[in-house]
Order: sequence, then C-alpha cells, then structure tokens
Amino acid sequence: MKAPILKKFNATMALQWLIFLPVILPLCVVFGAFQGIVGMVEKMVHRMWVDLEL
Repeated sequence: MKAPILKKFNATMALQWLIFLPVILPLCVVFGAFQGIVGMVEKMVHRMWVDLEL
C-alpha cells in the first residue's frame, strides 16, 4: 500500500483563508446565536400558548 502523496502547498488558498476567516467566523457565531434565540422564543411562545389553553 502506497503512502498518500502530500499535495503541494497552495499559498493563494492559505491567503484566502487568512483573509476570509475573520469575516466568516463572526458571521457564523452571530447567525448561530440568532438561530438559538429564535428557537428559544418559539419554544417559549408555544409553551405559553399550551399553558393558557386550559
């Protein structure tokens, strides 16, 4: 079985990651937090609706 051949280091791809990672990572954090908040509000409203339907 042959050992995997390491690909040549792609400097432009590494540069793109270094430039765009500081942009992408905070966006992911913000959208994840927003999605969590929306999900929690939906659960809370549903629970209130069920509790008030006596």
